[in-house]
Amino acid sequence: MNAAAESPTRPLFRSFAVLLLALGAATPAFAGTEALVQPQVLVADHSLPRQTLDEEILAARRYDTFWNTGDEAMARAALAPTFFDNTLPHGRPQGVEGVLKASKAFRAAVPDLRSEVTQMIVAGDRVVTHLHFTGHFTGTFNGIKGQGQPIDFIATDIYRVANGRIAEDWHLEDNLTFLQQAGLVKLGGRS
Repeated sequence: MNAAAESPTRPLFRSFAVLLLALGAATPAFAGTEALVQPQVLVADHSLPRQTLDEEILAARRYDTFWNTGDEAMARAALAPTFFDNTLPHGRPQGVEGVLKASKAFRAAVPDLRSEVTQMIVAGDRVVTHLHFTGHFTGTFNGIKGQGQPIDFIATDIYRVANGRIAEDWHLEDNLTFLQQAGLVKLGGRS
């Protein structure tokens, strides 16, 4: 389309977009949190009040950063003191301490563990994150020493956020894939 044939509303739209950028409307209120993991795709319910949306995204990004780095301060900042895990694995303590214990145990097995957020969905008081974990099994898991096997699996978490912190969650990890990749489980098959 040439300039002469351009829609009469197009220059107005461009001016409005520049004004929004100048006023910071396109920048989240939690700018300056560059150290936090950034979701590759963010789907957000924009009917939520801006402050609520920003608080929910910030809590989720802090918690997901904890899984990426193992930084306990991130977990403590993200989780409510009364945090409740609705899908608590057998043997794991409930609450924040259980989360910290799980991270330490997993990092003992996969010291170079990294997690990226492939997508984050925010709706109402819930945030759903789809995580992609990678690393190498060079540590020890259940008494077995790794041999550097590559680890690559996914997890999906649902967080309920209240007062800017994650109050409870539900999660599902692809543990079978991890155990197969680590050589800890072998599945037989028929040909």
